Amino acid sequence: MRILLLCSSYNGLTQRVWTELREDGHHLDVRLAHDEAAIRKAVETTRPELVLCPFLKERVPEDVWRDHRVVVIHPGPLGDRGPSSIDWAITDAEPVWGVTALQAVEEMDAGPIWGHRTFPMPAEPPRKSAVYNGPVADAALELAREVVAKAQDPAFEPVPAESSGDAVIGRLRPTMKQTDRAFSWEDPTDHVLRRVRAGDGAPGVRSELAGVALSVFDAHRGSATPGEPGSIALRRHGAVLVRTGDGAVWIGHARVPGGVKLPTAMVLGAALEGALDEVPESLERPTGPSDGYREISYRRVGPDGCVGVVRADLYNGAMSAGQGHRVAAALRHAAAQDTKVLVFEGGEIFSNGIHLNVAEGRPDPTGESWRNINAINDVCRELLTCTSQLVVTAVGGPAGAGGVMMALGADTVLLRRGAVLNPHYRNMGLTGSEYWTYALPRRVGLADAVRFTRDCLPVGAAEALRTGLVDEVLDGDRAAFDEQVVEHAIRLATGDGYAAALAAKQAAREADELRRPLETYRVQELAEMSRDMFDDRFGYARLRHEFVKKVKDTSFDDPTVARSVREAPAGAGSGLDDAVVTGIAG
Repeated sequence: MRILLLCSSYNGLTQRVWTELREDGHHLDVRLAHDEAAIRKAVETTRPELVLCPFLKERVPEDVWRDHRVVVIHPGPLGDRGPSSIDWAITDAEPVWGVTALQAVEEMDAGPIWGHRTFPMPAEPPRKSAVYNGPVADAALELAREVVAKAQDPAFEPVPAESSGDAVIGRLRPTMKQTDRAFSWEDPTDHVLRRVRAGDGAPGVRSELAGVALSVFDAHRGSATPGEPGSIALRRHGAVLVRTGDGAVWIGHARVPGGVKLPTAMVLGAALEGALDEVPESLERPTGPSDGYREISYRRVGPDGCVGVVRADLYNGAMSAGQGHRVAAALRHAAAQDTKVLVFEGGEIFSNGIHLNVAEGRPDPTGESWRNINAINDVCRELLTCTSQLVVTAVGGPAGAGGVMMALGADTVLLRRGAVLNPHYRNMGLTGSEYWTYALPRRVGLADAVRFTRDCLPVGAAEALRTGLVDEVLDGDRAAFDEQVVEHAIRLATGDGYAAALAAKQAAREADELRRPLETYRVQELAEMSRDMFDDRFGYARLRHEFVKKVKDTSFDDPTVARSVREAPAGAGSGLDDAVVTGIAG
């Protein structure tokens, strides 16, 4: 079918639908729907048989939905209506939630039903992004395929929601306002967690810490400490432990009005001019019992602890310079143990590379960016040079830019089906580092390495497996994926072929090093990156600022065609022309 994906932004769910439906053999166009004029132009230009809206905030004009089949994927169960569906579900502790595919009509979210799914909500207050990127995205993809199949059936007619009887569990809910999200630090910890997590990602919850008005994000349950609710008990790597009515919560990120979302201690440190230095620093314990907030951890699993697992659960998958140094140290520690397999896994998002918000929030964003890219290079080097163990990377969530290249440093890359990869840097005006000119071509070949970094298109699980970008794709939700990763690693560690596989790895690394030392890839990549950052030859400073400030991009119709493709000079590739890429990679 000719399908138009109409969306408010080219977000992760839209990318996933785009990659999967293309694999099914359909022709897809993607257009941003900024206003009614843009929607009309998109439909006129693409002449679709079906308009599918995986993520749409704008109202579809009447002349469009009357003349075309327009189906909206709504992140709520049958009967649910309104733009704050997941926020209300988390706030009200709904036990069951869902996703509905409905036809666009005059009243938003009120059209006849094409299909629906439900799923259980966790008892522990979930983060909004975890619900959206997890069960909502999985259900939305199933519905997208169902809608396409039904659209090809001339006899199919959508049915009114009212005809579904007891399956209608939702209702019309208003847009959630800050007054609905408000809490007091004297409230119970569960109440505070639920409020903050319902607004995580955006818009956050307005509050006050140490006399500073801000919005808070990234809440984790903490250990109770004596003191007045609302006071700060401890700091840890940018997060602060805030006392509540019956315990404490770690607040990882915050934003002052008009500012950038940053680690909370960084926000308060700037506002209080050093007064936060008096708060004790609590050291992160990579092993042992957790107090609810741990970015980086290490554990041993399997017979005799034969597998070591390093987990870097970083907010939104962004890795700052400081975090990069700590992850590299954790990998060095893991490589020095008497384990046979080292597993490196991320959190909800595997990794998106450098922490653009932290760079933007520093007095010297360019210098911070440079420190940041070098720190992530150190992480990649630890993965690439670990020859005492087999290394597995577990990509359970989306990954982009340097995060993809980081994963490729392993011997085996396992991908959860549904996790979309964006193996390119160009949209941020960067040529890239993280040893990508070594790691990417050795996996996919030079032609696909150039294509991935030049075309700037998302890569779904099927293409990633077909091209060799990953070694295996695993089904199931995130918990099932994590279990399968451990089982895979244990089989590697205890299998008869372990010694031969390790010896082959060591020989290959020695041969590669003799052919060309690994550090020369880093040197040449950083030579290009220095021009990107300090000379700003492809607009990195502007693109970073616009990304951090969430500036709406209206410069092109089709977001699958990267803005930098239109702006960069001909032959720029990922900032390098094909000949230069060939020279570095080959």
